Amino acid sequence: MKLDFSKLDRAFKPKTLAVIGDRPNGLWFRTLGSFKGKKYSVQVNPETAKEIEAAGIPNYKSLTEIPGPIDLVIVSTPRTAALSVLEDCINSDVGGAHFFTAGFSETDSEEWTEVERKLAARAKDASLHLIGPNCMGIYSPAYGVGQNIWEYKGSIDPVAMISQSGTNCTTFCQLANIQGLDVTRAVSFGNGVVLDSPDYLEYFLQDDEIKVIAMYLEGVKDGRRFIEVLKKVSPVKPVVIWKGGRTSEGIRAINSHTGSLAISQAIWDAALKQCGAVQVDNVEELIDTVKALLYLKPVYSNRVAIAGGSGGQSVAIADAYGAEGFELPRLTKESYDELGTFFSVIGAGYPNPIDTGGANRQQIRRIMEILEKDANIDNLVLQSGARFLLFTATNQDYDILADIKKRSDKPVMAVYPFSTPEDFKRVIEDTREFQKRGIPSFPSFERGARALRNTYEYYRMQKE
Repeated sequence: MKLDFSKLDRAFKPKTLAVIGDRPNGLWFRTLGSFKGKKYSVQVNPETAKEIEAAGIPNYKSLTEIPGPIDLVIVSTPRTAALSVLEDCINSDVGGAHFFTAGFSETDSEEWTEVERKLAARAKDASLHLIGPNCMGIYSPAYGVGQNIWEYKGSIDPVAMISQSGTNCTTFCQLANIQGLDVTRAVSFGNGVVLDSPDYLEYFLQDDEIKVIAMYLEGVKDGRRFIEVLKKVSPVKPVVIWKGGRTSEGIRAINSHTGSLAISQAIWDAALKQCGAVQVDNVEELIDTVKALLYLKPVYSNRVAIAGGSGGQSVAIADAYGAEGFELPRLTKESYDELGTFFSVIGAGYPNPIDTGGANRQQIRRIMEILEKDANIDNLVLQSGARFLLFTATNQDYDILADIKKRSDKPVMAVYPFSTPEDFKRVIEDTREFQKRGIPSFPSFERGARALRNTYEYYRMQKE
């Protein structure tokens, strides 16, 4: 089946949609509370149909009875109805059909595996863009299309998520929001019997609103095509992939989840490196790496300067970055001479990291500007955080890094460790403020260091 971007545009940016088999207070109608287009229901149960009509949603007994084109159909019926609903979708010429309905090949049942095979064959023959089955489908917040009852309230960033798992998809979107990153489009494709991960990669490649692509995968059906598409996409838009099933226990879980075939980890690692994609181990690293690739200027060197810490924190942050392969070189003589004109070494020091202590924190702008000019330094890290409010206003840190980013090619980032619930609340607020200015902020030394390393690896792979 030939991929039709115009149909996927209709599905991801729908003006009309229909939900088949839901209740007025069910999962899907609850997620569509902010949908501004025309919304319809297909429900054959008379009592439920009355409830739906009472809620102000037009209900029909069949999809084919709905007047006008339908851009997106969400199917939430028993699996026994899947084939007949598919025919209605074909006859209605929908943009895309999301089959939340599950219970097919992932059950390891010969009967329902055969039904899934028929579902896929008929959809491909009719060029129906079927998403799923066994998935949470499309998330497109600008168009009011959700995957669960949690909704974004903030801005939308140029990031897309492609996931075999519905839970990992929604978890990524929610945790990313907490970390100040709002996903513009996401898709959970489950068993992927018609549209598979390479199809969504190709679609997001041509979408100008997407700059970085995150993925959670358990396997691929057509390895050759996946590699060909990934090779095409990665140099243009960074692709960050979290692979499930790296252990025998994980592989067993995959078999009962989406029925995907296991892939040798060694083969997988080699393929991703060959394609220039970044591999991560968990959802936090996926979010952090996407943030770094989105906000940082290209990272071409492993030489880092770090400032803003105090005492043992400077040691901890040096260890965190050193463990990820970064060098913290000594500064130039010119930098040390300038620091020596004002820096108080009582309870502080400035080899690298710059241990500002309390007395020097109010001079952090001058310190960061010295590091920006230093010829031995290529990447800048500022330790910020609620605990330093006694020494400087946090919004000064925002402005310092934003000003450096405007005039310098050196990547700049903030690390914002916290230790109390009160700190955490402030971290969330300030992370968003940093990232409004294009500065990635990370909640621990280790997460910041790993994200910078992954970004460095991406740019190094693109040069090879």
